[in-house]
Amino acid sequence: MHWSFKLIRVAGIEVRVHVTFLLMLVFFGFVHLGSGGVPAAVEGVIFTCLVFLCVLLHEFGHALAARRYGIRTPDITLLPIGGLARLERMPEKPSEELVVALAGPFVNVAIAFLLFPFVPHEVPAVLQQFGKALLPTLFVTNIVLALFNLIPAFPMDGGRVLRAFLAMRMDYARATGIAASIGQGLAVAGGLFALLQHPPLPFPILIAIFIFFGAQSEAALVQMKQISASLRVRSAMITQFQSLALNATLNDAIEALLRTSQHDFPVLDAAGEVRGLLCRDDLLVALSKSGVQTPVAEVMRVGVPSVHYTMLFERALMLLQESGCPAIPVLDSTGRLVGLFTPENVGELLMVRKALAKAPRPAAPARRAEPPPLPA
Repeated sequence: MHWSFKLIRVAGIEVRVHVTFLLMLVFFGFVHLGSGGVPAAVEGVIFTCLVFLCVLLHEFGHALAARRYGIRTPDITLLPIGGLARLERMPEKPSEELVVALAGPFVNVAIAFLLFPFVPHEVPAVLQQFGKALLPTLFVTNIVLALFNLIPAFPMDGGRVLRAFLAMRMDYARATGIAASIGQGLAVAGGLFALLQHPPLPFPILIAIFIFFGAQSEAALVQMKQISASLRVRSAMITQFQSLALNATLNDAIEALLRTSQHDFPVLDAAGEVRGLLCRDDLLVALSKSGVQTPVAEVMRVGVPSVHYTMLFERALMLLQESGCPAIPVLDSTGRLVGLFTPENVGELLMVRKALAKAPRPAAPARRAEPPPLPA
């Protein structure tokens, strides 16, 4: 994720922190500083960090549950509105998604259970100490986190639980559409409620916006997967493209960039083997630093994954997203470059397929009436 940096790596999962999270800590520090001085500011920042430690453990619950089904989690990012575990893919079976979705809130319940012996057992006493004593406040916070995440507002945990139950009884895409609509409805209601408060509540509004657009995005992704389920890479690859020689310079790349509509250029050696990919953004940066005579080989990206033209579309799209490259080479069975797989072509193909799916089908020809049987 942009504007985030690596904090630590745990169990093969990279923990990242978004810069806005640090700004949030500074904000809370100043708020507490104005109300209670330096001790209150330090206490407020420490408490916020402890809450987000619980959020991080919540996300690890999702990640470790997903690992049980062979799904990797490259990273978890801490944001001001919570944590985001980036799963390699979503579970394919509704029962698996149910387990993964419930694993996060279960972690918060487990933390609250561990804190339970250290807090007053009477509910009024716990509520009286909320915001005043650390452990009772953390106890209540984890209960609230568990309950809040179980609200059936897709793509939150509760929304995924709802989608899993619906997918056990109907088509996955339809279940996603229903869960997304419910999530967007709840997001609008919650956002309006937070907006009409005096003063308006900024964090609930941000969460409502996140839920609304997150539901829309995931529903579109599932629809895209349904449309492209049986497609192969050859259906969406660019076959008319310009390549660059390994000994070319940036001046040659500029000429190719200006005389074509292409943005990214595969770099081939004398034997026609793909050695790298020169991206337009990298080209422009290198031009400002080293000039037009810089060899392409010094600027191109190496280690770019390639795909076979018969690979399933969905798998190739996943490789494209994981690579972080704007295009990846497409090879035939002999290793010869036969095309480029780009997000633009992917989007255009999906738009065409979606339009075709909505197009009216021609009426079936009327059957000829059988002549009446001859009288015996």
